[in-house]
Amino acid sequence: MVRFDENNNVIENESGNAILVGLSTGQDISYSMQELEGLARAAGVNVLGILTQNAEKVHTAFYIGTGKIRELAELCANMQADLVIFNDELTGMQLRNVEDAVGVKVIDRTILILDIFADRATSREGKMQVEMAQLQYRMPRLLGFGHALSRLGGGIGTRGPGEKKLETDRRHIQSRLDEIRAELKELQGNRQTQRAKREDSTIPVVALVGYTNSGKSSIMNRLLQLEDRTEKQVFEKDMLFATLDTAQRLITLDDNHRFILIDTVGFVSKLPHSLVQAFRSTLDEVNYADLLVHVVDASFEEHDFHMQVTEKVMNELGAGDKPMLTVFNKIDKVPGFEAVGYGKDALCISTKTGEGYDAFLRRLNELLFSDYRQVELIIPYDKGSIVSALLQKSAAIETEYLAEGTRLVIELETADRSRYKQYITSPLQEAAPEEW
Repeated sequence: MVRFDENNNVIENESGNAILVGLSTGQDISYSMQELEGLARAAGVNVLGILTQNAEKVHTAFYIGTGKIRELAELCANMQADLVIFNDELTGMQLRNVEDAVGVKVIDRTILILDIFADRATSREGKMQVEMAQLQYRMPRLLGFGHALSRLGGGIGTRGPGEKKLETDRRHIQSRLDEIRAELKELQGNRQTQRAKREDSTIPVVALVGYTNSGKSSIMNRLLQLEDRTEKQVFEKDMLFATLDTAQRLITLDDNHRFILIDTVGFVSKLPHSLVQAFRSTLDEVNYADLLVHVVDASFEEHDFHMQVTEKVMNELGAGDKPMLTVFNKIDKVPGFEAVGYGKDALCISTKTGEGYDAFLRRLNELLFSDYRQVELIIPYDKGSIVSALLQKSAAIETEYLAEGTRLVIELETADRSRYKQYITSPLQEAAPEEW
């Protein structure tokens, strides 16, 4: 798993043989533990066993009770485990106490998720965002460790040196965080420039959102395959957090309508707050989208829970009121599945077989291009920038070069019909007079 050198820099990850530990204070944690096992396997960890406890409250020193700690130590020894993973976030003191008691490396769910993100991030921005989240997680745990040192005896050779090392580590982490924030601010400026260009072009933007491993990247790849643009496909795999970096692709529908499709990082229950904050600039892409496509794994029995987690994160990002199309994916695994009770903007598809994609594309067309009308324009040659701008948004149905300028037959939205009305020679589709 994730390890740090003496300067608190992340060094190469290592997997292990692990025991998973969960605590229930009245709630059902069976799914949460199942998900923890999936996360562990996604990180390359071999899961040897699972230990759970029901208790009224969290044990302050060990998180689980002292009896369970002894049982955990015996389990680690008997099964030759070298790693313990807790299902919840532990304090620095708890991590230290449990590690001392069981004699093997101890991490929590947050460290595990951060480790997966660190391993999967490929872009410069993604790597920095993960590092920032890791350092933010580590900072308060350094302080807790320092308090533990101060209680060891208070004499020479204990408290003083401990606090000195703690302060050195703290300053190093804070300095690195300042560096990362400065670099991310610069990258965020570049992202805002890209957004401004998109807004100027007025090409609709669609963002894929949803729980991890629901099939968002598969949907993007399927659409690119339909356009015979497989060289633009993104990485996809049947595993948690297979892709982290945001991908953008221009998609052209059969009727020449175009939109930008954005594939965002997937969500998971108990997603570390530091990670949400670190990835906020990337996740903010959803706030600039014209439409959200909420991808749901229909084959997962508790898909309603997945939907609740995604909707919660959308609300936290301020995108809860965005227009949303709910797409239940992987219906090839659940024959007869219907999106009954999820509203009119909910449909079923299978990225594997292609089932439901015609209806999916029709609905995208309706939601994004309902106000588009086919028109004929003749644009003078000295206004070539207008032709370029229009062809970025929608492919021409007809193009002809006349003496007076470029003749285009193309579909335009209401705003563009108004903006370029002086060049429109005739509307080719019936529309209410007030639209013109």
